[in-house]
Amino acid sequence: MNFKDMKTSNPAMSKFESQAMSLGPVDEFIVDDSQRMTVNGTINKTGILLAIVIAVSAFSWNTILTNPSLGYGLAITGVIGALIASLVVSFKPTTAPIGAPIVAGFEGLFVGAISAVFEMRYPGLVVQALGLTVAVMFAMLFCYRTGIIKVTGTFKKIMTFAIMGIGVFYLVSFIASFFGAAPSYFEMGNNSLFNIGLNLVIVGVAALSLVMDFDFIERAAEQNTPKHMEWYGAFGLMVTLVWLYIELLRLLARFQQD
Repeated sequence: MNFKDMKTSNPAMSKFESQAMSLGPVDEFIVDDSQRMTVNGTINKTGILLAIVIAVSAFSWNTILTNPSLGYGLAITGVIGALIASLVVSFKPTTAPIGAPIVAGFEGLFVGAISAVFEMRYPGLVVQALGLTVAVMFAMLFCYRTGIIKVTGTFKKIMTFAIMGIGVFYLVSFIASFFGAAPSYFEMGNNSLFNIGLNLVIVGVAALSLVMDFDFIERAAEQNTPKHMEWYGAFGLMVTLVWLYIELLRLLARFQQD
């Protein structure tokens, strides 16, 4: 089996991946079992990446509280850095052992800053968003393991187009923000029905992306792919969880009373 035959959709800020690698048959690159990707190994590495996100987030959070201008600068750096590093890892999975932790660090800069801003306005919101993110993750895992949601070819195509559309929306909005023309979707406190509906759709796509991640990790492990793919699978799952958390944070904020 070739790497190019295993495809998944996973937003990495703009959030979609490509694995068009010309590495040839997988078995040619495996020497012994210690060099094979495993599900447990991927889970462990996901934990490492999330720990990096949390640690850097704590730093960014504190910076926002003590030096807001610097904090916002770190947040923008995090967005740009995570996007660039994610694209590198997405198109060249062999860089994942180094690139994935770098992405986690950049995402931590953004996550900590935006979490602090929401928490200052709506105390307790971050804990709610974190709890809901974990709940959604386990719900999607249950749906995947029980076959309630099946990752078919059609499912992948629909998800790919949905993720690409959201990615373009994010990118255009980010560029427009520098000209003071960002969509109202990103305005804190803008709770129009349209924004709530769009937020729900994006949360739904992010949640279903978790199923894509689970499927990719399981299939890749079954095909005895190289050990570095554990970092690649962990990278995809980590990015999806961060994406889901941010959108849940935004959605929950829409239902708060100022």
